[in-house]
Amino acid sequence: MERGISLSKADIVENIFLCFESVNGSCKRSIFPPTIRVLLYLLLGSMSVLTVCGNLLVIIPIIHFKQLHTPTNYLILSLAVSDLLLGVLVLPPRMVYSVESCWYFGDLFCKIYTSTDVMLSNTSILNLCFISIDRYYAVCHPLLYRTKITVHVVLIMMLVIWTGSAIVVFGIVFLELSTWGMEDFYSNNVACEGECIFFQNKASSTASLVLSFYIPGVGMLSIYLKIFLVAQRQARSIQGTTNQNSVGKSQRKATKTLAIIMGVFLSFWTPFFVINSIDPFISYSTPPVLFETLIWIGYLNSAINPMVYAFFYSWFRRAFRIIISGQIFQPDSSEIQLFSEVQ
Repeated sequence: MERGISLSKADIVENIFLCFESVNGSCKRSIFPPTIRVLLYLLLGSMSVLTVCGNLLVIIPIIHFKQLHTPTNYLILSLAVSDLLLGVLVLPPRMVYSVESCWYFGDLFCKIYTSTDVMLSNTSILNLCFISIDRYYAVCHPLLYRTKITVHVVLIMMLVIWTGSAIVVFGIVFLELSTWGMEDFYSNNVACEGECIFFQNKASSTASLVLSFYIPGVGMLSIYLKIFLVAQRQARSIQGTTNQNSVGKSQRKATKTLAIIMGVFLSFWTPFFVINSIDPFISYSTPPVLFETLIWIGYLNSAINPMVYAFFYSWFRRAFRIIISGQIFQPDSSEIQLFSEVQ
């Protein structure tokens, strides 16, 4: 996600230059010391590589192994694809922009980049919302689960997530709907050559953040609380039936893992969304370095997700060993059983 505005980046260093020395209206450029620049490129570049590699290790097993072709795992696949695209399309240009404090990739790519950034954030939280619905039926209504949550239904969910987010976000960015009513302020105080921001007025910022973050976040927390209470009752009521207890335990473990994924997302992104929502009401005075830091903390969530899968899912660890050892290239490797019972 982008912040609403970026002003006075020169405040963080002593030496001030312009992004484009020969262009009128060029943005100011902040020059980091060489050592800091190298460290930032190494740190942010490593984060991008970790995000891409980690999510590939989630995507490949779900696509390859037939045992993982379940509705829940398809939603996990959709979430991992969102994180992968963030690592490929968003983090590298953002890294250059953060370190160089100038945008050198042109206005058109700035709009594409901004749209992609915001869209992927929206797809992540929508994926998590649908995952919470999947878990609700799996734990609270297990007898209805196979009829309500089918592969066909999940594919429709994924279509809604990706097409809906793309249409709304690209439309807002390219039509510049978020600047309505503040065009003069934006032109006189914000716009300059070498800047790439997603500027939002008060109404746009409030509406988008409430609809795309706060309401889904509260909704997911409510659903998982309901699931927790139902799971507690189920655990006490099925103690005498071994098979049902085994299935119920497996579903509760999967739900716990996915609830942690949701919790990690909210933990990493909430600081940014809180600051971004109040920034228009304090005359866009939030320090740019704080925005940059909070944005990258949010991006870090996409690198953390595969680690959560690795810690909680035995199938992920076994799939990782099969991929690393090269067994995945053997005939019929897609039939390998990664776990003994349905997750």
